[in-house]
Amino acid sequence: MFDRDRWQEIWSSLAKNKLRTTLTAFGVFWGIFMLVIMLGSGSGLQNGVMHGMGDFATNSVFMWTRPTTIPYKGLPRNRRYFFKNDDIKALKENIEELELISPRLEGGGRRSGNNVVRNDKSGAFSVYGDYPEWNQIDPANITKGRFINNIDIEQRRKVAVIGKRVYEILFEKDEDPLGKYIRVNGIYFQVVGVFAPKNQNMNFGGDKEQSIHMPFTTLQSSFNYGDIVGWFALTSKPGIPVSVVEEKAIKLLKERHKVAPDDNRAVGFFNLDKEFRQMSGLFAGISGLIWIVGTGTLLAGVIGISNIMLVIVKERTKEIGIMRALGATPAKVIGQIVTESVFLTTLAGYTGLVLGVAVIELINRNLPPPSGSNTMFLNPTIDFNVAITALAILVISGIVAGLIPAKKAVSMKPIDALRYE
Repeated sequence: MFDRDRWQEIWSSLAKNKLRTTLTAFGVFWGIFMLVIMLGSGSGLQNGVMHGMGDFATNSVFMWTRPTTIPYKGLPRNRRYFFKNDDIKALKENIEELELISPRLEGGGRRSGNNVVRNDKSGAFSVYGDYPEWNQIDPANITKGRFINNIDIEQRRKVAVIGKRVYEILFEKDEDPLGKYIRVNGIYFQVVGVFAPKNQNMNFGGDKEQSIHMPFTTLQSSFNYGDIVGWFALTSKPGIPVSVVEEKAIKLLKERHKVAPDDNRAVGFFNLDKEFRQMSGLFAGISGLIWIVGTGTLLAGVIGISNIMLVIVKERTKEIGIMRALGATPAKVIGQIVTESVFLTTLAGYTGLVLGVAVIELINRNLPPPSGSNTMFLNPTIDFNVAITALAILVISGIVAGLIPAKKAVSMKPIDALRYE
C-alpha cells in the first residue's frame, strides 16, 4: 500500500494526460460537492421551519364549534352552538389521556379600530382570555413580570400580559410597565407582564407581539361572554398520540351539545401532531431525494473514472504483460489498478467534500440572525456521520471503478499482452 515505486507509477500514469484526468476527476468532485450542498440546504430549510415552531407543543389539538349539518334529536341543521365552561371539567374527568387543557376566548374590537388606550397612545391589538396552561402549550419568553396564574383565574383579576410590540407602542422607551394600567375596550387592566414570542409561524389570530393575554374568566365576565368558550387547546400525555384525545374529546363534546355522532363538520379541529408528522415525512422525503440525486451524480463520475481506467489499462497492456512475465501476481496487478482508481476517486471526492462544507459554512456565517416568521432558512449544516458516509461511498466507488478494468487487465495472458499493439 505504501510502496514508493507503486505511488510513482500511479502519479506518472495520471500525469501523462492531465486534461483527461482532470475532467474525469471533476465528475466525482462535482457529484460529492452537489450532494453536500443539497444536504446542507435541506437541513437549513428544515431548521428554519422547526425554528418557526419554537417550543410549541406538537402533541396538541385545537377544537372549535361550527354549524351543524345534520338534524338531531329534534334540533334543526345549521344550528349554532357554543362550548361552555362545564365542558372543561367534563373533558378533564372523562379523558384520562389528556394532559393539558386550555380554553381560549378572543375579545373583539381590534378590527373596528384602536381597542387599547393608555394616556394619549392607542393601538389595535388582539385580546385573548387564557388559562395559565396556554403558556405551556405555546411558551413565550416573559421579559418582564409574569404570565397569568390560577389566582387570576379564580378571582377574575383585571390583569393583562402584553406583547413586546404592545409595550413599545403604549409605553415610553425603558419605562417600567408593571403595575401600570391600560384601557381595553373601555375597561382598565393592570399590566403584570411583558412577553416576546418564541415563534411566529404557529399563529392563531394575529401577530403575537401585538397581542394581550388576560385571565379567561375575567374576559368572560368583563365583556359579557357568559360561560362561552371560544375554543379548546388540548395536549396528550407523553407517549400517547394526541389523536386518541382528539377522538374522545370530539365524541364527548358532540354528546354534551346534542350533535349527531356522524356530523363530521359540526366540530372543527386542527391536529398539530398530524401536521408535524407530515412535515417530518416531507423533510425525510426531501433528504431521500437529495441522496438519490446526489448519489446518481456521484455514480456518473465514478463511471467516468472506470472508463478512464479502462483506457489507461489499454494503453499499459504491454507494461502489464511485462509485469506478469517478470512474476507479478494477478493480485498485485489488480491492487495497482484499484489503488490508482481509489486514489483518483478519493482525491477528487475529498476535495468536493471539503469545498462543499466550506461553502455551507460560508453561507451559514453570512445568514442574517433569525427573526420571527421571516426565518425560513437557518443554520445549514452537514452531520459528521453524513460526511463519514460520503467518504465511505467514495472509497467503495473507487474500488468498484477499478475492479472492472483490473479484471480485464489480468484476464489477458502475458504473451498476448506483450504482442498487443
